[in-house]
Amino acid sequence: MRVKGAPAGSPFLLKKKIMAHPLSQFIYCPVCGHRTFVENNTKSKRCTNCGFVYYFNPSAAVACFIRNKEGELLLVRRGKEPVKGTLDLPGGFTDCYETAEEAAFREVREETGLRLERCRYLFSLPNIYLYSGFNVHTMDLFYECYVADFAGAKAADDAAELFILRPEALSPAAFGLESVRKAVAKYKESVSNSLK
Repeated sequence: MRVKGAPAGSPFLLKKKIMAHPLSQFIYCPVCGHRTFVENNTKSKRCTNCGFVYYFNPSAAVACFIRNKEGELLLVRRGKEPVKGTLDLPGGFTDCYETAEEAAFREVREETGLRLERCRYLFSLPNIYLYSGFNVHTMDLFYECYVADFAGAKAADDAAELFILRPEALSPAAFGLESVRKAVAKYKESVSNSLK
């Protein structure tokens, strides 16, 4: 069974019986405090007491394929849950009043210590990120970023370790987050096609 409104062939078709409403954990109205916060539609809840309606939209996040002049990629091992210990791309959630590009530069600096020379937008993928027992729906924005070299890079913040790999050596299965696995496969294919 498809989720109503999801396009045919969408990678994120979910069975209604399995997927709870994104605001299912919220039962009290955040405005009046009454236990009258009910499902309004597939992405919002409405308070039957005061009329407040809250729409749950995806949070923006960035993930970066960081390349050096040799064409190698810098990857990180996740130091925190979810999927602690798996490979990841440097990145994270955008902050309020920050562009996605600013978030990419900031997150790479926080996790690797590197200052990017430039970055370019590639594509986006939806994801569900489990945080503190809550499913955070995200829109992950993927960037290809450049530095001259990886000298001085060190794992920090959410990153436990750093790895340097050639794009052709990437294994999507080694990445823990679903959207990143899909992005790695897509990126690896595009790099392979550009070499033909």
